[in-house]
Amino acid sequence: MDETAEYQLKLAEYQLKLEDLHLSFGGLKALSGVTTGVKAGEIFSIIGPNGAGKTCLLNCINSFYQPQRGKIIFEGQDITNLKAHRIATLGIARTFQNVELFAHMTVLDNIKLGGHVHLKSGVLSGGIYYGKTRREEMEFRKHIEEKIVDLLEIEHIRKKPVHTLPYGFQKRVEIARALAMRPKILLLDEPCAGMNLEETEDIARFVLDISEEWNVTIILIEHDMGVVMDISDRICVLDFGRKIAEDVPDKIRHNEHVIRAYLGEESKTYSRLDA
Repeated sequence: MDETAEYQLKLAEYQLKLEDLHLSFGGLKALSGVTTGVKAGEIFSIIGPNGAGKTCLLNCINSFYQPQRGKIIFEGQDITNLKAHRIATLGIARTFQNVELFAHMTVLDNIKLGGHVHLKSGVLSGGIYYGKTRREEMEFRKHIEEKIVDLLEIEHIRKKPVHTLPYGFQKRVEIARALAMRPKILLLDEPCAGMNLEETEDIARFVLDISEEWNVTIILIEHDMGVVMDISDRICVLDFGRKIAEDVPDKIRHNEHVIRAYLGEESKTYSRLDA
């Protein structure tokens, strides 16, 4: 069996499969034949230099972009051409590089917005807020306040407007809103960007807790190689839209193709990947 056939066989075990994805913007190729898979419950990191296609890959997964070629299979279902709101209801949630919150709403109100994709009450019952609607809303609020708020340690700021919060807490709120969608897969796009060491350590701890305690699959884009190497189960490396490596952290750390992609030359210096 050749390597391609063997890899396709292994993809059958995965919760999410990306098969031969191609994405272009005019003459610019953002993704060129990316094939990979993510197992249920793992922390799967995507790394690469700026412009490698990492965020484009996430944008294809949650249907912000439509690839020109290839398939995205989630739990056996082809989701390649589904709308973004359908992807969310299936159980794929997302955070962004830049904080995308409603600045003048409270922390709790921002988080609650994430869960409305799963609320089932109709317009009439919602209008009178009685019976089933009220019970559903109360259960949802209990889930947020007892689980999500507690997990991310934001109890003391839950009633504050988001725009009054430090950047690190705003990033926590964005993760909380994504968790309110009760995801099976959580896409995190540079959650540690712009943070100091203490804030970065907190986010890394929260990611591990989400993975281990909630059994949520994590797909992580992150430039902090210390975080990536410490918490990832496997790592996929992109360069100019192509996958150049995929393996466990220790093997990625010493992969010559990965080192060249980061350093731009043959080198035995691994400091860039250990930082």
